[in-house]
Amino acid sequence: MINKKVLTIQDISCVGQCSITVALPIISACGIETSILPSAVLSTHTAGFKGYTYHDLTEDFPGILNHWIKEGIRFDCFYTGYLGSSKQIDYVKQIIEHTRKDTSMVVVDPAMGDLGRLYPGFDEIYVNKMKELVSVADVVLPNLTEACFLTGTTYTENYKEEYILQLCEKLRSLGCDSVVLTGVSFKPGHTGVFVMSGGETYYYEHMKYERNCHGTGDVYAATFTGAMMCGCSMNDSAKIAADYTVKAIENTYKDENHWYGVRFEGEIPYLIKMLSVTSKNT
Repeated sequence: MINKKVLTIQDISCVGQCSITVALPIISACGIETSILPSAVLSTHTAGFKGYTYHDLTEDFPGILNHWIKEGIRFDCFYTGYLGSSKQIDYVKQIIEHTRKDTSMVVVDPAMGDLGRLYPGFDEIYVNKMKELVSVADVVLPNLTEACFLTGTTYTENYKEEYILQLCEKLRSLGCDSVVLTGVSFKPGHTGVFVMSGGETYYYEHMKYERNCHGTGDVYAATFTGAMMCGCSMNDSAKIAADYTVKAIENTYKDENHWYGVRFEGEIPYLIKMLSVTSKNT
C-alpha cells in the first residue's frame, strides 16, 4: 500500500467540534497521514459562543510555503475548508500549485454560507475568489446555499431534480471535475447527497434530523476525503461520509447540552468498519 498524505487548510476552533479538530482525527482514522495548515485560531467556533478570540494566520502562509518548497514537501491531496479572506484563497492556490504532485487531488469545501445567506464577513468579492479555487478543484462539496452563490442561481427550498441538475452543471462549468452537493431533499423527512461526476449522477438519501448540529459539514467533507484517499469510488465515498455523519448526529441530537457540535469520536470504529467492508467489495 502506498502511503498517502493529505493537507487540510482551514481554521482551528480550539473548542467546538469542527474544522481541523474534526478533519485531523477523521482522516487519520482512515489510515491517511494528515498535515494541517491553520487559516486562523479561534478560542471557540462562532456559532452560539460569545466573546470568542480570533487570530488570523494569513501572513504566515508565504513563509510556510517557502519552507515546504525548500524541503521538497509534496501532498497527494488538498482539502480546503473555511478560509477567512480572499487573500487566503490566493495563497491557497499558490500552495496547491507548488506542493502538488501530478496525481494530486484537490477537494474544496467552499464553506461560506447556509440557509440562503453568506456567513458574516463574506461578500461578492469573496464569492468570486472562491470560484477561482473551485476552478482548480477535482471535487467541490457545497451545500445548496454555497452552490447558488457560486453559480448566481436564485436560492430556493422548493425544487425538483432539474434544479439540482442545473446547479451541478453550472458548478462543473466553473472548472471542477465532480460535484458532491449536500443537503438535497426531494421529500419531507429526508435529505441526501447528489453526486455529478463526468456524465453520471448518483443520489443517496437518508433520514433528516430537524435539529441543526454545528460541524456536520466538516465531518462529511473530512470523511469523504479520507474515503477517497483510501481508494473508494466517488459514490461510495459520498455514501460512507453520509452514513458516518448521520451516525454522529444520532449519537448527539438527544443531548440538549451538547449543542456546539456532534459526537463523531465514538463512531470512528463504525467508520473504519465501513471503509474495510467497502474496500473488500471493490
